[in-house]
Order: sequence, then structure tokens, then C-alpha cells
Amino acid sequence: MGIDELDGRLLHLLADEPRIGVLEASRRLGVARGTVQARLDRLQATGVIRGFGPDVDPAAVGYPVTAFATLEIKQGQGADVRAHLATVPEMLELHTITGHGDMLCRLVARSNADLQRVIDRVVGFTGIVRASTAIVMENPVPLRIIPLVRQASGLADGPG
Repeated sequence: MGIDELDGRLLHLLADEPRIGVLEASRRLGVARGTVQARLDRLQATGVIRGFGPDVDPAAVGYPVTAFATLEIKQGQGADVRAHLATVPEMLELHTITGHGDMLCRLVARSNADLQRVIDRVVGFTGIVRASTAIVMENPVPLRIIPLVRQASGLADGPG
């Protein structure tokens, strides 16, 4: 499913001001309130908008250490490993990958010493053969989606 320029402008506005109401969004975008609501409903129904929850910084809630772990798993154990990893609260993301390793995880911890506890919990499952971990030093480009929205919707660079 593609998005058009109005979708892009709406998504950009929501990214800049996540608490904006439908009426104010319609005023700023120069379209009817019903148009904004219909666009929001469609963007949610098609999975473009996955949620409206707060964007929480793990460091601000006591988890300043971030690491990525590449896991090698026993063949045929993928479902069991996924179920195990879902029980680890410090596991923020899990991706199955190609190349070296089978899964890539983003982990957080309270300290480098605490990271060892998290890794021990992750690999303390018989379906995981090996883990290779890299600690994040800095995040100069945090996760961002709006540049993709701009490109996909044909929006010019710059504000909304």
C-alpha cells in the first residue's frame, strides 16, 4: 500500500506533535475533519500506523546500556527460542537474519555488569548455541521513519 502527499503530511504532523487532535490536524492540513479521521482509520487498518503510545527512552527509565547480540540457534528450535526470548524484559527487538547468525537482538541493561546478567539469561536456553554481542557506544542517528514517509509520499524536504 502506498501513501500520498496528504498521508505524508499527516504522518509528519503526528510525528512532530503526537498529541495533536483530529480537529487541530485538519485545521493545520487545510482539510476536513472527516478527511483526517478517514485517513487515520485507513493508515491504522493497513498497518502504516502501528500505535500511538509514548516513545519511551530506555536510558531515562534506568537502562542506559544498549547492545546488539547475534544469536546462532539449533536448527528447528526457532519457535522455542522466540518464546524464551519473549520472556526477557530487556529484549527490545528480535529479528531473524541471514548471514552470520540466525537472530539479531537489541538488548538493554542497567550497566555493563548487568548486561552480563541479561546475556546469561538470553543464552541460558538449550536452543541457543552461541552469541556474539556488541555494546553500543553512541546512537548518532536514532530510529527515524519520517525521511521514508517523505520519500514514499512525494513530500519535499523541510517541514510539513
